[in-house]
Amino acid sequence: MTTELHHFINGQRVAGESGRYGDIFNPATGELTKRVPYANAAEVRKAVAAALAALPGWSATTPIARARIMFRFKELCEANIDELGEFISTEHGKTLDDSKGSVIRGIEVVEFACGIPHLLRGDYTASVGTGVDGCSMRQPLGVCAGITPFNFPVMVPMWMFPMALACGNTFVLKPSERDPSAPLRLAELMHEAGAPDGVFNVVNGDKEAVDAILADPDVVAVSSVTSTPVAEYIYQTGCAHNKRVQALGGAKNHMVVLPDADLDQATDALMGAGYGSAGERCMAISVAVAVGDKVGDALIERLTPRVAGIKIGPYNDPDADMGPLVTKQHLEKVRGYVDLGVEEGAELVVDGRDLTLQGYEGGYFMGGCLFDRVTPEMRIYRDEIFGPVLSVVRTRDYEGALKLVNDNEYGNGVAIFTRDGDAARDFAARANIGMVGVNVPIPVPVAYHSFGGWKRSLFGGVHMHGAEGVRFYTKLKYVTSRWPSGIRKGADYVIPTLQ
Repeated sequence: MTTELHHFINGQRVAGESGRYGDIFNPATGELTKRVPYANAAEVRKAVAAALAALPGWSATTPIARARIMFRFKELCEANIDELGEFISTEHGKTLDDSKGSVIRGIEVVEFACGIPHLLRGDYTASVGTGVDGCSMRQPLGVCAGITPFNFPVMVPMWMFPMALACGNTFVLKPSERDPSAPLRLAELMHEAGAPDGVFNVVNGDKEAVDAILADPDVVAVSSVTSTPVAEYIYQTGCAHNKRVQALGGAKNHMVVLPDADLDQATDALMGAGYGSAGERCMAISVAVAVGDKVGDALIERLTPRVAGIKIGPYNDPDADMGPLVTKQHLEKVRGYVDLGVEEGAELVVDGRDLTLQGYEGGYFMGGCLFDRVTPEMRIYRDEIFGPVLSVVRTRDYEGALKLVNDNEYGNGVAIFTRDGDAARDFAARANIGMVGVNVPIPVPVAYHSFGGWKRSLFGGVHMHGAEGVRFYTKLKYVTSRWPSGIRKGADYVIPTLQ
């Protein structure tokens, strides 16, 4: 039986009106399980209007009152983590432990947002001039919106809306149409936690809904995590409509392995970072850079049996290391990249293209793939594949490895594995990348720091959550005050000074 989903507008479930729907499949079986309505511009407008109507009351709510709602929301998310994980796994395909782990990482941002009374404190300086005081304050922007991807349907929205709401804004979320059940449940939990009607809304849809958000004059800020072409489009279009925009794009994350590295540790790191969540992570390591052929040979020797032995299964198999890919179309895309790599002359050491599971023949499963002797000219090196495909590139020396990293168009994350503190320090300083790991393969910042890349991995320059999140979702105001007693009479016709 197919379930029909809904939007969440002004505190309640709302049926779709456009007549357009998208199909949602269980990636493990290939079965059609749900239909999601695609909002048109009028439906997006209803969500924005609800957020706009709720804005005056919500922004006037004290920060401590908003924090208390965030505390309740956190508790509800923790109490419903099994349900949220089940939604993610049955629509995305990742293992249940992986799904629940991503929910926990999202909850950590909510925990940070619970400290909003402290985070919104301004600065005060007495006597900036004779009898004159100055202070700064941060105030909410207005109606904000988020456009989020399929690979983390809970964690990535939680990078956005908890910070926006805690800062006093209202919010409209457009989640991925591939796995929207968990974001819709988040909206219900936020309402249950005490957020008034219209404060947090969810509209489902495709490009039509995105364009309606970007063009709506009452949406003042847009956050997004998508592929680089879409991120660039959102950034350019949003800016053209005078919006504040942060748009995170794609990635091609490298892990540099120096000759002095602990190769067993590096292999473990590559397995988890390259094949976890079937490689469908913007922080996945998709390129291992072996410095020297000796390192390259040793990595391939260690990786080959590990990749071939990855346990593939449905999300509810407790022994599964990796689940299926999200859709049949994405499976075909990733397989096509492996075909292309072979055509380009890379050495396919482990081939997972033809994997089938008994009882799950209709699922979108693929085994891990491992390429050796990949070169920077190959498309499997240049393009973001977003699947369980790891490429080993060999360089002669450290400087060649660093140049390879810096020449790539993406600048999301990078890691170096070494025992040499001087090399690690130099790499961290010189890598033209937003997030760097030293013997840490996936250097995702904790919630009270900020997440974001450089180059074509980020448009807008402002990172997500942490202190950067507070800055993005607020505007700074400075107040200079002087009171009547002792005010000198007469007009000043020159710019004020401290004299």
